[in-house]
Formats: sequence, structure tokens, C-alpha cells
Amino acid sequence: MSDLNKRGIYTDLIGEFVKHGHTVSIVTPTERRKKESTRLVKHERHQVLQVRTGNLFRTNLLEKGISNLLIEWQYKKAIKQYFNGIKFDLVLYASPPITFAKVIEFIKNRDGAASYLMLKDIFPQNALDIGLLKKSGIKGLVYRFFRRKEKKFYSVSDYIGCMSQGNVRYLLKHNSEIAPERVDVCPNSVTPVEKLNVNREDICKKYGIPKDRILFIYGGNFGLPQGVDFIIQALRRCRDKKEVHFILCGSGTEFHKLKTFLDNEHPGNVTLIEKLPKNEYDRLAACCDVGLIFLDHRFTIPNFPSRLLSYMESGMPVLAATDPNTDIGEVITSGGFGCWCESNDVEGISKLVDSICASKDRISTMGRAAREYLEAHYTSEISYRVIMEKLGNSVKVGKVNSVRTEGVLHPE
Repeated sequence: MSDLNKRGIYTDLIGEFVKHGHTVSIVTPTERRKKESTRLVKHERHQVLQVRTGNLFRTNLLEKGISNLLIEWQYKKAIKQYFNGIKFDLVLYASPPITFAKVIEFIKNRDGAASYLMLKDIFPQNALDIGLLKKSGIKGLVYRFFRRKEKKFYSVSDYIGCMSQGNVRYLLKHNSEIAPERVDVCPNSVTPVEKLNVNREDICKKYGIPKDRILFIYGGNFGLPQGVDFIIQALRRCRDKKEVHFILCGSGTEFHKLKTFLDNEHPGNVTLIEKLPKNEYDRLAACCDVGLIFLDHRFTIPNFPSRLLSYMESGMPVLAATDPNTDIGEVITSGGFGCWCESNDVEGISKLVDSICASKDRISTMGRAAREYLEAHYTSEISYRVIMEKLGNSVKVGKVNSVRTEGVLHPE
């Protein structure tokens, strides 16, 4: 998070704080691979402390684990050095990672700050679900270590905002020590902008995509959580649907599986694109018709991927294939802007593709419903109000500065 002009669920939310008169200080990592030192960048109503850390993304599990353990010490040291003269009112932060408890405790004890956790993923249970951790052996020791870290993380959080009601239920069921009044639904959100006006024919020509088909797009990570083996099965089942074209754009540890599948089997209705800069991806997505969401069927935690918002913002219906524990399918179907099946049901997703493609009017109707649902439920203004109402009088409008630990709020 180096620039609030770059759109995203965190930049849009912090921008909302700035818009309402708060002064914001952001603490964000700059990974070792960038070869940059820790530095403070000041703007008119916000400042960004970029802390040199280890590599946190697109790296092996060992380096990722070590980097996540060290980041707590690195953040605390940088905050002491650069924000020594600032008294913070609110610490606003997201998970993962769950290794910020000592940073949060430090600011709370020093400044009497309130703390608000935006719970975006439930770790280490997510790693347990997909086999990265186990409850026995050496991996069991690692699991129990991080479970203690998770419990500590929750204990230092005065309030916890979950992405959905399903997340609230899961959190309270598996952490009985958390008082229900500390927990809210504070959803992933954006500040909506108008859909980009692009020339579909030019975009399709650029990427070798047939412009006269119904275009399904998936944009994001291809890793273990997305269940890439099922994605391949679904593409294989749908390869003879000539009226449909699937666009897969992203990167991740399982990307090579998709590339191998395309190289070996040459399905004529699939285009695979490595990760694009956001502005280019947005232009590509703007000419597509339906957004795709995939989650591994083994998950017991209710994931709620933020990529849903970009589809809704573009006025696209959503086709989701997920585990049965997330409530994203319930939201999509009850909101009238998409379809859902379990991500072990290859025949089911094939039928849903046919159902969506049966009527272009239906695609348009669901697309409008997606945009309307976004504006009614998932805007940054709504998330801002949820946080401020929970904090009550402890943080006053116009007297806050925030740092995201990725966030802390402090007075001018």
C-alpha cells in the first residue's frame, strides 16, 4: 500500500477515513526482493511507512514462514523510530498475518489506543484444511504454535470485523472466549467507480480471444486455496461448449498446472494469461460477461474472496464453485446476481454454464443486480461506518490518524 490512488479494499477504506477528516499513517511492507530500505513517505493527510521485510508473497513456504515471524519485530522497531512522537487513537489491521499481537499491544499500552481487526482469513485452520499443516507430528507442532498466536491475536483485538455472517458464526463457534458483542460483519468493500468503456473488439484481438462468445473470466491467484485440479476438470468438461470462452488471468504456485493442461490438451475455448498490471486487467475484465470464483472443496472455514467485488463493480453475474462452508454462494444466489455449486461437482458447474448462457437477457439482469447489491452492501463508506459505530466515542471524526499494520489511527 504505497499510494491511496491505487484502488483496492484497503486503499479504498483508508481513503474513506481520509475523506472524513482523519489523518492516516500507514505501515506496509516492502519486500526484500525490491531492495529498498525502510522509509517514510508523507502526503497531505496521510503518510506511508514502508518497512523492509522478508519476502512475504510468491516465495517458498520456509521463507514465507520466517518472514511472517520477523515482521512483528520489524514493524515495532520502525513504529518506534518513525512514530515516536505520535499518540495513536486506533490500530486498524487485517489478517493474515496473525503475527502482529506484540505490535498492537505496544501501541495500545503506549497510547491507550483502541484496536480493530479486519478478519480476512482464518489461519492456521485454512492451512490445515488444504493439507499444508497437520495436527500431529512436526506439522502439528507448527499448527499449535500458530493457533496460540491466533488466540493471542484475537485477545488483543478490542473489536473484530468479519467478512460475512458465516465468518461471524465460525469465529464464535471455534473461539468461545470471544464475546459476541466484540464481533461485527465488516465486509470486503470498495469505493465503486463506473465500468470502464473499452473497445471489446480491440481487447479481444490483443489477447487472441474470440469476441463473439460469452466470456467467462477468472482473475487472481492460482494456488492451493483455489483448487486448480477442479478448475482443470471443469475446463475439460466444458471444452465442447462452442458458445463459451474461458479467460484465466493471474499467477501463483499452481499456475504451471494450468499451463501444462493447455499445452497438452489444447482446449479451444480457454485463454491463459499471466498476471497483468491492474489497469490492463481492468480493461480486460470490462469486456467480459461473467466472473468466476473457485475455492478448494476441503475448506471448513467460510472464505469470502475479495475478487467478487471487481466482478460486481463491472456489472457481471458471478459463477462460484466453492466448498459448502462458505456463505458466498448463499449471498450470490439470494442477491440474484449469480449461481453456485460445490467445487467437487464437475457436472454441476457444466450445467450452470449452460444455464447462464441460455439467455443474454438473464446475463444483463444478473449483472445489474450485482452492481446494485455492491452499492447497497459492499462500499467503503459502509465499512467505515461499521468501524466508527463500533468504536463509539473513542475515536472522533477529524481527530484520527490511521496506521494499517497494515493500519494505525492517530490525532493530528
